Amino acid sequence: MALHIKRIYEPKDGIRILVDRLWPRGLSKQNTAVDIWMKDIAPSPALRRWFGHDPAKWAEFQHRYRDELEKNPSAVEELKRRIGQPDATLLYAAKDLHHNHAIVLQRFVGKN
Repeated sequence: MALHIKRIYEPKDGIRILVDRLWPRGLSKQNTAVDIWMKDIAPSPALRRWFGHDPAKWAEFQHRYRDELEKNPSAVEELKRRIGQPDATLLYAAKDLHHNHAIVLQRFVGKN
């Protein structure tokens, strides 16, 4: 099984799981290639606001988000069930390709 991450705006491939709490701006739900939307696996609103995609907060964000994931085993297990198929892709809308929660989530799921 391969677990990829990419921005939601990129072309469709495999099962696509949106892992953002908020629906991405400018995209209609009817015309977007999203197979599953898992809001509950995303960072909490408070953590998302605190981070603000500030690279200076990246290390601490990773730690805090992993803590949230550890306290949310039902969402993590649900995600693992969903990605049991080949070529699953975790989708996110953030513009920063190197500092976003999908990276942390991919690593977290890969280790557990």
